[in-house]
Amino acid sequence: MDLGYIATVFGVIFFSMTLHEVMHGLVANALGDDTARLLGRLTLNPLKHIDPVMTVLLPGLIIATNAITGSAMPIFGGAKPVPFNPANIQHDEWGVALMAVSGPLTNLVIAFICFGIIAVAHIPSASIAGSVLWTAVSVNLGFFAFNILPIPPLDGSRVLYALAPNVVRTGLDSIERYGVVFVYLLVMLFGSFVTSYMTLAISWIVQLFAKIFGVV
Repeated sequence: MDLGYIATVFGVIFFSMTLHEVMHGLVANALGDDTARLLGRLTLNPLKHIDPVMTVLLPGLIIATNAITGSAMPIFGGAKPVPFNPANIQHDEWGVALMAVSGPLTNLVIAFICFGIIAVAHIPSASIAGSVLWTAVSVNLGFFAFNILPIPPLDGSRVLYALAPNVVRTGLDSIERYGVVFVYLLVMLFGSFVTSYMTLAISWIVQLFAKIFGVV
C-alpha cells in the first residue's frame, strides 16, 4: 500500500472537507443563522470538522478495500456536520437547501480548479504535482457525487426535503435520526450500486471539464 498516496488522499480530504463545512456555515450565517459562527465552526482548522468515522474510517476502509481487492471504488465520506438552526434561516426549506448544496458545490469547484491547473499548465499526471492534483480532482468529485444523493443525512436530502410533501418529509426525518448508521447500511447493502453511480458521475464530470478546457 502506497503510504505517499494515502497521505495525499487524507491531506486532500482534510483540506476539502474543511472548506465544505465552512461554506455550509458561511451560507447559513448569510441567511440569518449564526449558530456555526458562535460555536467556532467558521474556521479553517480541520480538527474542528473531522468526524472520526466519516472523515477517517470510511475513506480509510475504501482505500484498504481497493488495495486488497484491486477494485476502484471512488473515495468518499463526510465531516462533522455544521450545526444550524433552521428556524433562523431565511426562505424556510429553500434556504436550508441552499445551505446544504453549498458544501458539495464547494467540492465541485475545487475539482474544477485543480483540473484547470492540470490542463492549463500541462502538468504530467506522473509528476508529484500531477498526482496531488489528480487526487484532489477524484476525491472532491467523489465527495460531490456522494453528498448530493437525496438520502438523509446527506446534503442532497435537503433539496428533496424542500420539494417533497409533508408525508415524505416525515419519512426523511425518521431516517435522518440514524445519521451515520444509515450511511453505513447504504454502503454495505448497496455498495455496488453506489460504486457504479459514483464512477459514472465522476467520469461524466471529468469529460465535461475536459471539454471546457479543450483537453482531448
